Amino acid sequence: MPITGRRTGLLAGACAVLAAAVTLLSGAPAGAAPAGLRGMDVSGHQGNVNWSSAWANGKTLPGALDIEYNPYGTTCYGLSQAAMRSWVASFLNRYHTRTTRWPTIYTTTDWWTTCTGNYAGFAANDPLWIARYSTTVGTLPAGWGTYSFWQWAAAGTLPGDQDVWNGTLARLTVLACNGTC
Repeated sequence: MPITGRRTGLLAGACAVLAAAVTLLSGAPAGAAPAGLRGMDVSGHQGNVNWSSAWANGKTLPGALDIEYNPYGTTCYGLSQAAMRSWVASFLNRYHTRTTRWPTIYTTTDWWTTCTGNYAGFAANDPLWIARYSTTVGTLPAGWGTYSFWQWAAAGTLPGDQDVWNGTLARLTVLACNGTC
């Protein structure tokens, strides 16, 4: 099963941009932005990005599994809830084996509930990147008592989707450095 094309490819680079943007934009949020360190989330449909400049300014966050509604077919990619949980576990474990890092899971609560049965078992290792375009983060998937990242708007003061980190710059640095910086 493919990860949706929206965040494939230069995902780690996009995460580096988030860290760079946080460093540059950690002042007061504008408008209705939620509290937290702001950053940008740029994907292929948003045009050219100067990745060299972004890389020079930021640490690399772990990759993310973008698991959400299938724009090309069935909602759950034709898998049962048990099969989806198995596929997600396989992906997360393979990523961890190859990188020694646990990836972030990007999803919506509705998709997670529908396609995994609201499975709570990944919350112990994998940070949550919740997508919900609203003024509140709402109910989170089972197991996660809080989110790490919240994509709260499709457009705003930064290029691309608008995201916040739910923590301090020091904690974001720990995530970016895999705890070794």
